[in-house]
Amino acid sequence: MNLDEIRSKHPITRHYNFMNHAAVAPMSGPAADAMAGYARELSEAAYLRGTYYRAAEHVRKAVARLINADPSEVTFVKNTCEGINYVANGIRWLTGDNVVSTTMEFPANIYPWMNHEPRGVQLKLVPEDEGRVPFDRIAEAIDNRTRLVAISAVQWSNGFRVDLTRLGEVCKEKGVLLCVDAIQALGVHPLDVRAMNIDFLSADGHKWLTAPEGAGIFYCRRELIGHLSASEPGYLCMKHTYDEPVLKIDLHDDARRFDSGVYNLAGVCALGASINHLLEVGIDQVQKRVKLLTDMLVEGVRAKGWKVHSPRTASEWSGIVSFSSKKDDVDALRKHLRTEFKIVVANRLGRMRASPHFYNSEDEIQQLIDALPAR
Repeated sequence: MNLDEIRSKHPITRHYNFMNHAAVAPMSGPAADAMAGYARELSEAAYLRGTYYRAAEHVRKAVARLINADPSEVTFVKNTCEGINYVANGIRWLTGDNVVSTTMEFPANIYPWMNHEPRGVQLKLVPEDEGRVPFDRIAEAIDNRTRLVAISAVQWSNGFRVDLTRLGEVCKEKGVLLCVDAIQALGVHPLDVRAMNIDFLSADGHKWLTAPEGAGIFYCRRELIGHLSASEPGYLCMKHTYDEPVLKIDLHDDARRFDSGVYNLAGVCALGASINHLLEVGIDQVQKRVKLLTDMLVEGVRAKGWKVHSPRTASEWSGIVSFSSKKDDVDALRKHLRTEFKIVVANRLGRMRASPHFYNSEDEIQQLIDALPAR
């Protein structure tokens, strides 16, 4: 991995020590170039060249390659919650059904399921235990009325990563669907929807994929596509064209059946450019690099007397490191780091949250460690 070459493709490194990819990440250079190219073509030739309509299909293939899916199982969404709602609103629920999730979830993975409680669908939230959700508790919560397990691959607050391969096996054995919010994992950790038995996956591109907000992906396992109702029918999800004399409901047989109208092509093309950039580097290499950087950060902040709240075992670690000190006003320190050192981190639940990516340098990690007061 040529770090200088990689950093040149992430212009944020010229101005900030940015370690807040778990929030809204800076767009990569390839993504920015793709978006600028779309704007240029649209201003010069409108839709006449058709370059970017065709490009969307190439992006679909790149997404499929990233998660080991078939392109027909992939479509685009404007955010993670939209994809989750495709599932929540597409399942034909029965009174007494339940959904198993956790108390650690970001609200985007809670409200879509909570919305069905008035219809008699129970949302069962498995409690956390010191920053992690024990696997056995999740498995035990699945009963004969459980239709689906809804879980984040990586938890937003402290970075706890669930064992999706093991969870997928349990869900398959029990005949339960698995829906994954992948926004805090995709772009760092390899996700294989086949090997992990994932039925549905949704993620926006504005975090670890270093793409713009408002352009994300939704995956639906091929065998389930026809079993989800299309909750937002529009002209784009139909097999026939919009100018036929008689209109009828005739949905696509693939993931395009969930589309309603035109894509955010500028965002989709930028998303594709960032995904291709990550694939060229190699997700395995990205993961190794992020592990190295976060290990260094954890060791450094612990040495200065801060408490680390992020699980760091081989199966649980992620790119998110959460740490705290009883002696410090975390938000005041966060602002100080940005103002004085141009170090960008976050305050989440009263704790400092740092989330470096593969293009960050060891010097940037050390700068953050050095800037923290010793405890």
